[in-house]
Amino acid sequence: MKLYRDAHGIPHLRAGSVLDLAWLQGRVTAIDRGRQITVERLRAEGRLASVAGVSELGWDRFARRVRLDDTARRSFAELDVSTRQWLEAYADGVRAGGIEWHPWSSLGVFQVQHILFGTFGNKLWRAHVERTLGADALGWFAIEGPGGSGSNAWTVPGQIAGDPHRLLELPGVYQQIRLACPAFDVAGLTFPGVPGVQHFGHAGSVAWAITNAMADYQDLYIEELRATGTGLQARGANGWEPVVTHQETILVRDEDPVVVDVIETARGPVIDGNLSLRTPARSAFDLGFDALLPLLHASTVDDVADALSRWVEPVNSVLTADSTGRALQLTVGRVPQRDGRNRLVPVPAWEPRYAWKPEWAPMFRAPVTSAVNANDRRPDTAPYGVDFAPPARARRIRELLSLGVPHESIHMDTALPADSVDAGHRMARQAAVARAVCDLPALRPLFEPSGHDPLFAPWTDPRARIGIALDGVLAGLGVDPAAPDPLPDTPWGDRHLLYPLQLPGLDAVVPQIRLGGSAGCVLNTSSVPGVSDLCWRGPVARYVWDLTDRRHSRWIVPFGASDDPSSPHFLDQLPLWASGELVRLVTDWEQLTEEPVIVFSEKLPGLGELTMVPLDPAAHAPIVHAWVIRERNRFWGMGQHTVQDVEEIYGFVDGLDSHHAYLLALDDGPIGVFQTYEPSQDPVGECYDVRPGDFGLHLLLDAEGRDLPHLTSAVFPALLRHLFAEPSRRRIIAEPDIRNERMIARLQREGFDLGPEIDLGHKRARLTFLDRDRFEAGS
Repeated sequence: MKLYRDAHGIPHLRAGSVLDLAWLQGRVTAIDRGRQITVERLRAEGRLASVAGVSELGWDRFARRVRLDDTARRSFAELDVSTRQWLEAYADGVRAGGIEWHPWSSLGVFQVQHILFGTFGNKLWRAHVERTLGADALGWFAIEGPGGSGSNAWTVPGQIAGDPHRLLELPGVYQQIRLACPAFDVAGLTFPGVPGVQHFGHAGSVAWAITNAMADYQDLYIEELRATGTGLQARGANGWEPVVTHQETILVRDEDPVVVDVIETARGPVIDGNLSLRTPARSAFDLGFDALLPLLHASTVDDVADALSRWVEPVNSVLTADSTGRALQLTVGRVPQRDGRNRLVPVPAWEPRYAWKPEWAPMFRAPVTSAVNANDRRPDTAPYGVDFAPPARARRIRELLSLGVPHESIHMDTALPADSVDAGHRMARQAAVARAVCDLPALRPLFEPSGHDPLFAPWTDPRARIGIALDGVLAGLGVDPAAPDPLPDTPWGDRHLLYPLQLPGLDAVVPQIRLGGSAGCVLNTSSVPGVSDLCWRGPVARYVWDLTDRRHSRWIVPFGASDDPSSPHFLDQLPLWASGELVRLVTDWEQLTEEPVIVFSEKLPGLGELTMVPLDPAAHAPIVHAWVIRERNRFWGMGQHTVQDVEEIYGFVDGLDSHHAYLLALDDGPIGVFQTYEPSQDPVGECYDVRPGDFGLHLLLDAEGRDLPHLTSAVFPALLRHLFAEPSRRRIIAEPDIRNERMIARLQREGFDLGPEIDLGHKRARLTFLDRDRFEAGS
């Protein structure tokens, strides 16, 4: 396994197998984004308030009610075996970086990024509008709301380009990465904490990109609940039904614990008052993760389409093109078929007409020569949604493409430059009008309390909704309020400043960045007229995938590769992103800088820092050879080997999924070789009854010439702690040569039980076993 980085710290990973690569991706993510993924895991588990305080209680309450962690666990259990193994390998890598992680944590953090990305927030708002202003007013707000993305993607022969838009979070929501093994070589953008490359990738012969399809796939049901002697019940289409209930306790830093009632009906979890949420993922315990491995293996547009046929949510518009010149337009995900009113507002759970039909809506798939996606209403998206972005962005991109404008210039296209006073006037006028409209008596009922959880305020705040849909509201009211004079004589960028949402506890100093653009242009750096001119939503990445020569591909993210403010790669891409520049996707490994992959490290009192790195057969063979030919190490069984023999042996081991070799060092000075193996895939497994959770080890320590007293006594327990950090390992196996009395005695001191003698052909060995329970009892 090898880790390389380019000048911006972007990781490029190489491994001998898919599972080793997944482990390495997890390890590098722990290095680069360890703080971030820890926060996202706690969010998924509804436990962030325990470290961040009462400010995160609202989210934790929602996460428990909507059952994010339970959905992650149960969806993980339903995955294909190959996908589960892949997620387990990734989790092992994250844990090797000292970060708590479970194989299902990746499914949890993916939900954190998307549970509020759907449509149920809009239904809360529509219900409030209908209740306060009447059904005729719903059309005034028929435009993508706070959950909308403003994303763009387009393909022309030989290229795909675009820019996903979301909340501007620091650290960034996307991580640039390249993943290479014998089966594939994919560069792209991943969600930190999720293996693979999900939404934007270039696999050499094929590339893909997504935008939000603006589909409606989440339903809210009004539940009628009653308490009975046998428990809580809900009225469903066929009468009263049992409801699953329990209580959970949320720990809050510096505050008293908070108890939350968790209620789930046949439709889904009750998330707010008497409203339950039904989603494709929860209803089938499937988040679509079985699409991710096949996606990495894709080499044609048909491979991409076939992989994404297993996608669930969010529902995406996909553009994919390959090196043969073919391109496809896809809509992927699961959209339920049901009554049209389900798409607008919460509906009564007891009415049969609002139940989901057994089949999902068929998805769209068609060849294209060129295409533009901008969250707009199109034949490939119209059947699935209600609210879409206005068509102006898509029209403008098509116009610029027809003129041959470079992709980077398309990304930055706007009629509102940061240094323009006229743009400043225009946006100040719009903000003043939005504030004046909010004060109109006709809209006063809209400002009555909605009664919804404050967590949903971005969707239910009247001032924000009026500012976003200002033109529609003005047309609906039939008014044209005048803006007050004079307007400020300041450039738009003096007020339209970058304002990222920072990770709890981060509090990093971010340079003041003046931005152009607005929600209506390709440079969609959004603010909310009448609420704030600050920009907290915009392009969270930009990319140009070149299919004719991947070396010409470019990409950028708003901040950097690291979540550590002390790292040079914390904000190093920010100036480039702000000016519209992209960085080159480096594809030549020789132009990258190799960085050691530290698999494990631990401070050993009085000795120094113990580190473990994957053994490099070519680079490390000379030093390993110098150890194995010594008389004291004769039981290693390689005393007559040459350096070339050692390199070949460890080259063979490096190609196995079941066996691994590592170089041990103490304060950067090499001290030995550590090998692990799966007994079921080793000749040892033929000599005893292998149990689930068995894991084997070999250890050679040689620090000749260094004054390191009691080295083995310090290193051996540290290695055992490392092995048992993986929860699935129940028993450690070792089989030293029967003549190696010193090692057998060492194993006994560490708690190993002696087993039978076995004949392995090349040696007669003593089996030894260390159970987890015994190890933990003695720790």
